[in-house]
Amino acid sequence: MKALRTYVGIDLGSTTTKAVVLNDAGEVIGRGITNSRSNYDVACQVVREEAMVRTRFTLTRQAITGDPVLAQVEEAFLSSLQRNFRFRQHLDQLARLREALFRAAGDPRHSAHRRELNTALESIVDGMVERAGLHFSELAVRKSDFFRDLATADYMQLAEQHSDPRGITFDMLCGLFDAAILVVENATTQGSFETQLRGALEPTLASASLAVLEKASRLREVVEATCGAQIVEAGTVGTGYGRQRLPFPKEQIRSEILCHGLGAHAMFPGSRTVLDIGGQDTKAIQVDADGLVVSFQMNDRCAAGCGRYLGYIADEMNLGLHELGPLAQQSTSRVKINSTCTVFAGAELRERLSLGQRREDIVAGLHRAIILRAMSLLARSGGVRNEFTFTGGVARNPAAVDALRQLVQENYGERTLNISADSIYTGALGAALFARRATQANA
Repeated sequence: MKALRTYVGIDLGSTTTKAVVLNDAGEVIGRGITNSRSNYDVACQVVREEAMVRTRFTLTRQAITGDPVLAQVEEAFLSSLQRNFRFRQHLDQLARLREALFRAAGDPRHSAHRRELNTALESIVDGMVERAGLHFSELAVRKSDFFRDLATADYMQLAEQHSDPRGITFDMLCGLFDAAILVVENATTQGSFETQLRGALEPTLASASLAVLEKASRLREVVEATCGAQIVEAGTVGTGYGRQRLPFPKEQIRSEILCHGLGAHAMFPGSRTVLDIGGQDTKAIQVDADGLVVSFQMNDRCAAGCGRYLGYIADEMNLGLHELGPLAQQSTSRVKINSTCTVFAGAELRERLSLGQRREDIVAGLHRAIILRAMSLLARSGGVRNEFTFTGGVARNPAAVDALRQLVQENYGERTLNISADSIYTGALGAALFARRATQANA
């Protein structure tokens, strides 16, 4: 099989790190996302591995759809294979978490409760293993694809059941988890893709329908070919909030402004104005017909009005970040918020709640205040032209989208607002496109 040339873009953000893999034709064939870590080298390596895993699954899908004998079983087989593959990965990470928990429990500070503590941890992790099967069942709807999120929810629930205020306290168990999860997150995947995929193949075929089993021999051949496929990383470019910490030469680093502009243009070729609201910054970008940046504005002082601010508000209200937008949409009388300073957010929130103002009305006001700050940047960059593309993690927030749509309509009239479900990958896509351009120009 001929080696596959690929071009990789990595966007190291303040909260998540993303990767996109392109082929020679400029098509997206793989993507990855992971939590950003204190160790940026590890975050970069983990997200690259994830993107390459998805690239190999793309190759598998292409091989199956291109085979007239297998095309009819593509969806049933691949969905089961990917689910079993992720299940194996999750179990591997749980095994590492178990080891890290017992190492943390070996601290001399816990010597008085060592036996009871070990028994409690054993029961908790055994329970997490049992729950893992439910997370990856055929009908499961996971709230998150991040191991940390799934593991935290399961561990905390089970820790409550196995804690005892007079001995092994809940706080003690939480402290051990906080130490152990960092160890797991800052380690790369154990075992090769080939080993994990072959291991996922057997349970996939064991539970397959008759239609799939009749083609088992040919499906095995396709999986083996995927495992043996040679993938060459012909070019790589890094970008993002932490781009200077990426382990790349200087010539392989591009600014977020350039990458988001080019990435948005690739997603929506008619884009002329781009707004990106990420974890730590907001960028208002104007691009030309080729996706090249002609002007921009960026918040330059703090993370006020960005994703981190919303995350802080969610923490103050004991909500998940994904719950803020739907809560704000329940508002019937939006509260006017004059400041979006992260430092004073908690105090202001508590003060307004003490005055009897409803949570949903306060949160709706916060969303509008955040978008008003973004509108100021857009005005200074050159306004909102048609088409207008909204990117970044905050683009997933429905209340932020509603506020943006309303304010753009009020200030600029009717505009086409583009939002992709994959908008979080915009910067990584732009970086991958720069890598492809640079490699092909030097060929």
